Amino acid sequence: MQIAPLSFLARSALGLTLLVLTASLPTGATAAPQTFNTALPVARGEFMLRQQFLYRKAEDDPSAADRDMEVLGGISVLGYGATGDLALFGVVPFLDKSLDLTTSGGARVTRDTSGLGDIRLFGRYTAFRADAKGRTFRIAPFVGIELPTGDDDDADSLGRLPALPQPGSGSWDPFFGVVATWQTLQYQIDAQASYKLNTEANGFEFGDELRLDASLQYRLWPRELGAGVPGFLYGVLEGNFVHRAKNRIGGADDPDSGGEQLFISPGLQYVTKRWVAEAIVQLPVAQNLNGAALEDDVIVRAGFRVNF
Repeated sequence: MQIAPLSFLARSALGLTLLVLTASLPTGATAAPQTFNTALPVARGEFMLRQQFLYRKAEDDPSAADRDMEVLGGISVLGYGATGDLALFGVVPFLDKSLDLTTSGGARVTRDTSGLGDIRLFGRYTAFRADAKGRTFRIAPFVGIELPTGDDDDADSLGRLPALPQPGSGSWDPFFGVVATWQTLQYQIDAQASYKLNTEANGFEFGDELRLDASLQYRLWPRELGAGVPGFLYGVLEGNFVHRAKNRIGGADDPDSGGEQLFISPGLQYVTKRWVAEAIVQLPVAQNLNGAALEDDVIVRAGFRVNF
């Protein structure tokens, strides 16, 4: 499979977006989860931009359909503090997908697409807060919708591509959830529960998705707080549980879709007052999927976050 050129990554960095991802304290950038949201606020009248570059590798059982998929892309998240409690987000993905498979005739082919994916828009409201010296606890529900902005009818010489490698779904998909954050000077803990209702488009419907996420960010350096430190290095450990219902094709369940996955995700963050550099690797530790559904080998995220 050919990897997308650097020009594709440069284009993806221009996107402005959301997907579930990060925020900041009014005083500037902070540590935060890298695979989901946080309950910490975006300061009123301020913007937060997160840019992540994504690599995903997945495959099915070689004894089945013998499919391998790689995804390379950029996810841009733009947040705005509308009030002290309400933050608005937009998530824009640019994706390059490649699906290698063996045809019924025994030939090995590659089917690929690239372009804008489905944009997410959502709002997050701080419903509860408890502040004390050197610590804070926040609970924030959120609700939003995934828009059908990505192409869902791309085709190649073999005809129309299946739904999985398409940049978009073609459907309007609402989602909602709640996230809680406990932050101290030494560490931060975040936990989130979310649900996405996928709807039908073009006779195809992705299965609904339930996610349970948790994250610990622990300050590794400096060990002691003091004056004159330019930034802080955090170790990050996250857990992600995903349950997906079966996809539906023409009103019937797809037996090779849906199931449960559990990821353990180690990472690092370097945090300054206005910007953050970060990277994390999502490793599957348990996958109970149906039929020949694609199993993830690894997901890598790396990028930066700035407040302005």
